[in-house]
Amino acid sequence: MVEMSVIGIALDAASRSPIVLLRDPSRRRQVPIWIDQAQAHNIMAGLNGEPSPRPLSHDLMVRLLAAGDLHLERVIIHAIEDSTFRAVLKLSHDEPSDEIEDPSDVEPLEENEVREELLDIDARPSDAIALAIRTGSSIWMLEEVVAEASIAVDAEADAEDRNEFRRFLDEISPAAMVRHLQSRHPKDEETDDDTSQ
Repeated sequence: MVEMSVIGIALDAASRSPIVLLRDPSRRRQVPIWIDQAQAHNIMAGLNGEPSPRPLSHDLMVRLLAAGDLHLERVIIHAIEDSTFRAVLKLSHDEPSDEIEDPSDVEPLEENEVREELLDIDARPSDAIALAIRTGSSIWMLEEVVAEASIAVDAEADAEDRNEFRRFLDEISPAAMVRHLQSRHPKDEETDDDTSQ
């Protein structure tokens, strides 16, 4: 598995739909996940640490987890099915510190025994990410999912440069393009003129 970090929200240029971007530790690959406007707002509010006059859905979820003595250990995005990402919340029970008064009352663990089992809760990736941001929990993705869905970070920058250049070409007239090129290379043109005489 690969631990991913949320680097922000972007807009799909074609559909104008929000995308949450997750990046791997090498910073060479990122995974775009298309989400809706409400989820984008919830994720951004968590990233910015914006206080809300009334609790948003994910703030409420955090409070419910605390009320139930549950702790979000991590989020795992584990599959893509029918072009939809699948995620699971890994929850553990918090043990109140005052419940165990005498440490000698605690039975020792057998070899390979785990004291508490993690609860798996199916969740939309956008909800899982928003909740992970608010609880400071890690976000993990199976390597197969990263390999299938990731785009190279440099490729994204290259695509943006190409789009910017296309917009420039669409907006400029041929005469303005000639003037622009002449203003960039006036010495080259003078040299060309001199050699032709």
